[in-house]
Amino acid sequence: MRQLTLILLVAISCFSCGKATDNVPSIPVNYQAALGTPALSPLNVAGGTVVINGYGVAGLIIYRKINGTYAAYDRCSSYQPEKKCACTPDGTGFTVTDPCSGSKFSLEDGTPVKAPATKALRSYRVSVTQFEIQVTN
Repeated sequence: MRQLTLILLVAISCFSCGKATDNVPSIPVNYQAALGTPALSPLNVAGGTVVINGYGVAGLIIYRKINGTYAAYDRCSSYQPEKKCACTPDGTGFTVTDPCSGSKFSLEDGTPVKAPATKALRSYRVSVTQFEIQVTN
Protein backbone atom coordinates (compact mmCIF):
# COMPACT_ATOMS: atom_id res chain seq x y z
CA MET A 1 0.00 0.00 0.00
CA ARG A 2 2.85 2.40 0.83
CA GLN A 3 4.51 1.64 -2.48
CA LEU A 4 1.31 2.46 -4.37
CA THR A 5 0.94 5.72 -2.44
CA LEU A 6 4.56 6.64 -3.16
CA ILE A 7 4.14 5.87 -6.88
CA LEU A 8 0.97 7.98 -7.03
CA LEU A 9 2.67 10.92 -5.28
CA VAL A 10 5.64 10.79 -7.66
CA ALA A 11 3.35 10.57 -10.70
CA ILE A 12 1.21 13.49 -9.54
CA SER A 13 4.21 15.66 -8.82
CA CYS A 14 5.75 14.91 -12.23
CA PHE A 15 2.61 15.67 -14.19
CA SER A 16 1.59 18.75 -12.18
CA CYS A 17 4.77 20.67 -12.96
CA GLY A 18 4.29 23.27 -15.66
CA LYS A 19 6.80 25.22 -17.69
CA ALA A 20 8.13 28.39 -16.09
CA THR A 21 7.62 30.13 -19.44
CA ASP A 22 3.86 29.59 -19.35
CA ASN A 23 3.33 32.90 -17.52
CA VAL A 24 3.87 36.52 -18.44
CA PRO A 25 7.11 37.58 -16.72
CA SER A 26 6.80 39.76 -13.65
CA ILE A 27 8.50 43.08 -14.39
CA PRO A 28 8.37 45.97 -11.88
CA VAL A 29 5.70 48.49 -12.86
CA ASN A 30 5.20 51.93 -11.33
CA TYR A 31 3.14 54.15 -13.61
CA GLN A 32 1.46 57.29 -12.37
CA ALA A 33 -0.21 60.19 -14.10
CA ALA A 34 -2.67 62.97 -13.48
CA LEU A 35 -6.21 61.91 -14.34
CA GLY A 36 -6.79 65.26 -16.02
CA THR A 37 -4.23 64.68 -18.77
CA PRO A 38 -5.75 64.49 -22.27
CA ALA A 39 -4.18 61.06 -22.87
CA LEU A 40 -6.27 59.62 -20.02
CA SER A 41 -9.56 61.29 -21.00
CA PRO A 42 -11.10 57.98 -22.20
CA LEU A 43 -11.06 56.90 -18.53
CA ASN A 44 -13.64 59.58 -17.70
CA VAL A 45 -16.43 57.18 -18.74
CA ALA A 46 -17.23 53.58 -17.91
CA GLY A 47 -15.81 51.28 -20.57
CA GLY A 48 -13.00 53.70 -21.39
CA THR A 49 -9.66 52.15 -22.28
CA VAL A 50 -6.16 53.63 -22.47
CA VAL A 51 -2.99 51.96 -23.79
CA ILE A 52 0.29 53.04 -22.15
CA ASN A 53 3.54 51.92 -23.78
CA GLY A 54 6.88 51.52 -22.04
CA TYR A 55 5.70 49.68 -18.91
CA GLY A 56 5.47 45.98 -18.10
CA VAL A 57 6.33 43.40 -20.75
CA ALA A 58 4.35 44.83 -23.69
CA GLY A 59 2.77 47.97 -22.25
CA LEU A 60 -0.30 48.57 -20.08
CA ILE A 61 -4.02 48.61 -20.68
CA ILE A 62 -5.97 50.68 -18.16
CA TYR A 63 -9.72 50.16 -18.19
CA ARG A 64 -12.55 51.88 -16.36
CA LYS A 65 -15.00 49.19 -15.35
CA ILE A 66 -18.75 49.53 -15.62
CA ASN A 67 -18.97 49.97 -11.81
CA GLY A 68 -16.56 52.95 -11.96
CA THR A 69 -13.46 51.20 -10.60
CA TYR A 70 -10.29 50.71 -12.64
CA ALA A 71 -8.36 47.67 -13.83
CA ALA A 72 -4.88 47.50 -15.34
CA TYR A 73 -3.34 44.65 -17.32
CA ASP A 74 -0.10 43.94 -19.11
CA ARG A 75 -0.70 44.02 -22.86
CA CYS A 76 1.41 40.84 -23.25
CA SER A 77 -0.86 37.95 -24.15
CA SER A 78 -0.92 35.07 -21.69
CA TYR A 79 -0.94 32.69 -24.67
CA GLN A 80 2.69 32.04 -25.65
CA PRO A 81 3.98 35.05 -23.67
CA GLU A 82 7.50 34.51 -24.99
CA LYS A 83 6.28 36.05 -28.27
CA LYS A 84 5.41 39.27 -26.38
CA CYS A 85 2.32 39.86 -28.53
CA ALA A 86 0.69 43.09 -27.39
CA CYS A 87 -3.09 42.84 -27.05
CA THR A 88 -5.08 45.66 -28.59
CA PRO A 89 -8.46 47.00 -27.50
CA ASP A 90 -11.42 45.99 -29.65
CA GLY A 91 -14.01 48.43 -30.87
CA THR A 92 -16.50 47.00 -28.37
CA GLY A 93 -14.69 48.50 -25.37
CA PHE A 94 -15.11 45.27 -23.41
CA THR A 95 -12.36 43.02 -24.81
CA VAL A 96 -8.80 43.06 -26.13
CA THR A 97 -7.36 40.80 -28.83
CA ASP A 98 -3.99 39.07 -29.15
CA PRO A 99 -3.08 39.73 -32.81
CA CYS A 100 -0.74 36.72 -32.91
CA SER A 101 -3.20 34.01 -31.82
CA GLY A 102 -6.63 35.62 -32.08
CA SER A 103 -7.27 35.07 -28.37
CA LYS A 104 -9.63 37.57 -26.74
CA PHE A 105 -9.66 38.71 -23.11
CA SER A 106 -12.33 40.42 -21.02
CA LEU A 107 -11.37 43.87 -19.74
CA GLU A 108 -13.59 43.43 -16.67
CA ASP A 109 -11.34 40.73 -15.16
CA GLY A 110 -8.65 39.84 -17.74
CA THR A 111 -9.94 36.31 -18.32
CA PRO A 112 -9.85 34.72 -21.78
CA VAL A 113 -13.15 34.77 -23.64
CA LYS A 114 -11.88 33.22 -26.89
CA ALA A 115 -9.38 30.39 -27.34
CA PRO A 116 -6.61 29.42 -27.62
CA ALA A 117 -5.69 31.35 -24.43
CA THR A 118 -6.59 29.66 -21.16
CA LYS A 119 -4.96 32.03 -18.65
CA ALA A 120 -5.90 35.57 -17.69
CA LEU A 121 -3.83 38.61 -18.55
CA ARG A 122 -1.33 39.71 -15.87
CA SER A 123 -3.14 42.26 -13.74
CA TYR A 124 -1.73 45.16 -11.75
CA ARG A 125 -2.91 47.14 -8.72
CA VAL A 126 -4.59 50.45 -9.44
CA SER A 127 -4.75 53.27 -6.89
CA VAL A 128 -6.79 56.36 -7.63
CA THR A 129 -6.87 59.63 -5.76
CA GLN A 130 -8.93 62.64 -6.68
CA PHE A 131 -6.29 63.81 -9.17
CA GLU A 132 -3.98 60.89 -9.95
CA ILE A 133 -3.95 57.26 -11.03
CA GLN A 134 -1.11 54.87 -10.11
CA VAL A 135 -0.52 51.37 -11.48
CA THR A 136 1.90 49.09 -9.61
CA ASN A 137 2.63 45.43 -8.97
